[in-house]
Amino acid sequence: MQFTIEVIHSPALLPFYNINGKTVVVIDILRATSTLCVAFKTGVKKILPISTPEECRMFKDFDFIIAAERNAEKVKGFDLGNSPFEYENPLLEGKNIAFTTTNGTRAIKQAKAMGAEFIVAGSFLNINFLCNWLVKQQHNIILLCAGWKDKYNLEDTLFAGAVISQIGSNYILNDDAALAAQFLYNQHKNNLEGVVRQSSHARRFTALHANTDDVGYCMQHNICDVLPIMEGEYMVSFKSQLTASSSS
Repeated sequence: MQFTIEVIHSPALLPFYNINGKTVVVIDILRATSTLCVAFKTGVKKILPISTPEECRMFKDFDFIIAAERNAEKVKGFDLGNSPFEYENPLLEGKNIAFTTTNGTRAIKQAKAMGAEFIVAGSFLNINFLCNWLVKQQHNIILLCAGWKDKYNLEDTLFAGAVISQIGSNYILNDDAALAAQFLYNQHKNNLEGVVRQSSHARRFTALHANTDDVGYCMQHNICDVLPIMEGEYMVSFKSQLTASSSS
């Protein structure tokens, strides 16, 4: 049996797809899924995706570090925002984080609500680890681009195309969106960062955070040998999940 890959360019399109029982790779290159990878590389124990800053703030009383971003900026009064640089802090090792972002955490929660069997986070930072895991799963795959406020964005589509470039020969590309992502990536694969820096989201970051190169950080390849995966209500590290299973 040959499995399929589909690409969804925005969470707003989710109602038009059947993701029940499939593996969903949530993609928010700038920056949530990149930040998740860095957090687990640092040794964070688990991360709870939250819908709103108001709800997220309540977890401060339950010994969570609280992290919130809206419109590419850290929300006032929270411990952390959504920059991967913030999550390199070794003091985060073993901690639990309640996490809400403009796009990425929303996409994660939507995928869960619609019955995805597995939900994982993909980024250029963990692309090889992700792709190796996907091939071993032998499962139908949805590449879900978080986009920007339900709108299409460039960097998430390029990543979807990069995944298809690596593993697509093992799958049936089930829709034109997957083909388009593959074509876009093949056209620009030798200048990915340069192309992404022209995107509206990258320009937004440059205007707001002139002293921090989150775009350059998020375009690095394979610096995180981790796979953030949904387990119940939490994102955990796939490696941590294996360790917990073997010790029980």
